[in-house]
Parts: sequence; structure tokens; C-alpha cells
Amino acid sequence: MAPPPALELIEFSDQTQSKKIAFFSQTNVRHLEQQGRADAKMQPAHKVQTEPGGVSNAVLTALREIPTSHLSDNLQRLSGLCGLTRMHRARKMVGTAVTVRTRPGDNLFVYKALTLMPPGSVLVVDGGANATNALVGELMMLYARQHGCEGFVLDAAIRDRAIFYDEDFPCYARAVTHRGPFKNGPGEIDVPVTVGGQVVMPGDLVVGDEDGVVSFPVAAAESLIAAARRTAETERSIRAEIATGRREQAWLAKVLEPHGL
Repeated sequence: MAPPPALELIEFSDQTQSKKIAFFSQTNVRHLEQQGRADAKMQPAHKVQTEPGGVSNAVLTALREIPTSHLSDNLQRLSGLCGLTRMHRARKMVGTAVTVRTRPGDNLFVYKALTLMPPGSVLVVDGGANATNALVGELMMLYARQHGCEGFVLDAAIRDRAIFYDEDFPCYARAVTHRGPFKNGPGEIDVPVTVGGQVVMPGDLVVGDEDGVVSFPVAAAESLIAAARRTAETERSIRAEIATGRREQAWLAKVLEPHGL
């Protein structure tokens, strides 16, 4: 039997934004039905935003200067993508999420997402925490960087770790392995995903540094930035108090006294 035709790509515009949708055409459905796969009609659309969430340059610039720890403290210390390892050296990662959910060990829809991501995006992949097959490597990184991608966040494995480190391309992942991926699907693009215990929505802001990765809605950015700046000012005051050399300090008493200590 002949292989199925490629996914078709349809572009349309409405009053708010342009979008691209890749979907199973009727030809695809007929091909799969011929193989006894009538459930192909239930496949969802695979959508990708063509604009990076309408985030202002002021917000992006501010986030590049704020540690993820200060953002996390003001997200009630409940948010954040946990259990991932930084694979690059030091570059800060700030961008908006293009999300992918894929079968563990399979990167077909990661390929598709890379072709549709607008500049300023962070690729966020829910790979089911699988560590046996790498979903990205050097070639995908080089392609993504050339087209303005700000980094990768994967609840999955990568390979070519030395290249990510040498090129300092932001990448956070579950593991490293030499084994490559499968390319069969299924998968979804621009859907809610879970990575490291955190739900990430398409278009969420994603910020990563040496302490890890946090994500939050664009609508929360300005208030979160203001709160994080207050945290920074509080910590400056504490450092000044520590520098006095006194044993008794107000910041310690504030924590200990309510517990009678």
C-alpha cells in the first residue's frame, strides 16, 4: 500500500490574529480507513500561533533581569518546572511557549512545530518524561536557533549535549541519551501540556536560568515583575543587615519569633 500523503497546511486570518492549522485531510483519512483505521476521523486539529503572544519588549527585557527564584517566590512557590537539567552554559531563556505533546520517544510533531514557530518562541515538549530516546539534538537546535527560537524545554531526553553547551543554546531536559527518536506520531501542537509537574499553556511566558524554569500567563507578567522587584529590594536590605555582623537580625527574628524560637 502506498504511504499516506503529507499533512496539509491551511492558513487563515480573523480579526485578532493569523493562525496556521495542520490537519489530516480527507485523503489522509481515506488512506487510514483503508488500513482499518477509521478512528482517524477523531484526530484533533494541530494548531500553532503565528505571533509570540503579543508580549511587549519592556516585559521581555525586564524578565531577562529577574532571577527565576524571585519569580517562583511570587508564584506562591507552587509553580515551576521541576526535575529538568540545564544542558547549556549560562544564557538566560525568555520567550513564549509553543507546546507539543507527543508519544514518548517520538519526535514527528516536534519536527512539525519547529517549522511553524514564530521568532521569540520557546519549544515546550511533553514527552512523558521518557529518557530512552532523544527528541532533539544538534541539527534541530541549529535549525531552531536560525529561525529565532529562544530555547527548548523538554520532559524528555536530548542528545548532542556538548553542542548545546558549547553553543550556549538554552535547553532544559529530563535526560541525555545517544539513542535517537522514532518519527511516527501521534502528537499535538499548541495544546496544554504537563512538563516537570507544571501545566504550560500555549503562549505562556517561559523563563529559565541556572536555577531552573518557570512559566506563567502573559496577563500575569506585569504584576509578577513588580512583585519580583520588591523581593529583590527586600533581599538587598537583608544583605545590608548581614554585612553589619550583628548576631541578632530582624530578618531572622521575623521567621523565628512566630514559632517561639
